[in-house]
Amino acid sequence: MTERHARSAPSEHSAPNKHSAPNKHSAPNKHSGTVPGGRTVVQALAGLAADVARDGLPAPLRQDVARRVLDLIGNSLAATAEPPARAVTAVVRGWGGTGEAVAIGTGLRVPAASAALVNGTLAHSLDFDDTHLPSVLHPSAPVIPAALAVAEARGANGAALLDAAGVGIEVAVRLGMGGYDRELGNSEFFERGQHATSICGAVGAAVAAAMVGGLDAAGIAHAAGIAASMGSGLLEANRTGGTVKRVHCGWAAHAGVVAADLARHGLTGPPTVIEGRFGFLPAFCGERADIDAVVDRLGEHWELPGIFFKPYPCNHFTHAGIDAARELRARGVDPDQIDEIELGVPTPVLRTIAEPPEEKARPQSGYHAAFSGPYTVAAALLGGGGLGLGHEDFTDAAAADARRLALAARVRCVPDERCDEIFPRQFPAVLRVRMRDGTRHEVRVDANRGGPGNPLRSAELAAKFRFNADRVLDGAAVDAIAEAVLDLGSAPEVGTLLDRVRG
Repeated sequence: MTERHARSAPSEHSAPNKHSAPNKHSAPNKHSGTVPGGRTVVQALAGLAADVARDGLPAPLRQDVARRVLDLIGNSLAATAEPPARAVTAVVRGWGGTGEAVAIGTGLRVPAASAALVNGTLAHSLDFDDTHLPSVLHPSAPVIPAALAVAEARGANGAALLDAAGVGIEVAVRLGMGGYDRELGNSEFFERGQHATSICGAVGAAVAAAMVGGLDAAGIAHAAGIAASMGSGLLEANRTGGTVKRVHCGWAAHAGVVAADLARHGLTGPPTVIEGRFGFLPAFCGERADIDAVVDRLGEHWELPGIFFKPYPCNHFTHAGIDAARELRARGVDPDQIDEIELGVPTPVLRTIAEPPEEKARPQSGYHAAFSGPYTVAAALLGGGGLGLGHEDFTDAAAADARRLALAARVRCVPDERCDEIFPRQFPAVLRVRMRDGTRHEVRVDANRGGPGNPLRSAELAAKFRFNADRVLDGAAVDAIAEAVLDLGSAPEVGTLLDRVRG
């Protein structure tokens, strides 16, 4: 989702996330050699997956995953008209094949791997998908589409789907934590320009697909080992344009389904695929890899409940600035009387939402506006639509609006010391404005909405789903789907739900 701008260490007083295990191993490539029981890392992950497939997730975790399925389906329905979704749908339509699973909102039933490709693309297309900190991963977007497709193709029940998706998400974010270096204060994946969501997400998707597809621990380990050779994604599109990033999660979901199928048919992966000399983390992150973080308290502590839901359909780094701008507007600040605006953010955030400055002040499209600090602040000050800022604020027409661009041109993005101390457990911001009459206003937002420190209430999450799904479905259908998704744990099979969102 982002890139590292400078290597600055966060303060030891960084705001805690009670659901996220701190990375205790800041020295390069710390690893004790094996995990408890003499297993390799992938064998430990597969063992957890097999245990959960047998025993099920605890009820609160299942319910958490159901909320993420609801969020993902809403995000996907809202994205069906986006150009990347149309492109991917055209491709899978050309591929053809047996209709095993629903491609959301397209009217199509396609092979499971094709459905995962479409639905993963939809899930990430509007940048409205959930985020784990501090790994800065969007884990649901690659994992849940893979689990949904295989669950439907194999007639699995709702509980099995939720269990598989929950473990797959956990695996993805733990791999992301293996690439997070506390000394640097950021992910080594992003430092190297790699999209950790799609790279780690492919492995998480494979674990989920293998679980719901009925593979045993050895088969799950092979699926993960195979997918480790399939994940990919570069972040340059965040900086200078291009729509390819929206397909990253679709390709990861597709890779996960394919990897599980290959494992079912006898293909194998290396047992040291995560920690080996040429394994996943050393290859992607080099000496900065923290392999122990992947298995720290595995099965005892879950990162899953602390993953942030997004309240706005734009890059997560922009959200605190949006909230600050909305607060200024609520205080009665007139945007037409603002002379200067300063947006203070963590130093690592600047490259994603502030550079190159001339392109961020005048984004070339609605999609690129979603990665612009100046534009999102201007849009929020002027009164955005939807949930405070909505999809209508990120159309090409909105991004070209003269009034928004004039206000965005007054925004100067700067590093902020307190934000550096808090990042990346939160994505904070401070907004300072000077009015034409000389008066000044300041709003500081330390905790993002949607996470453990400032969670979205159930009513807010339901409102987000309706906001998304109303673009495609009528009100009665929207309410019925929401009820069915939140009751997935007792559903005898998944196909009935997905038929409702087929389109």
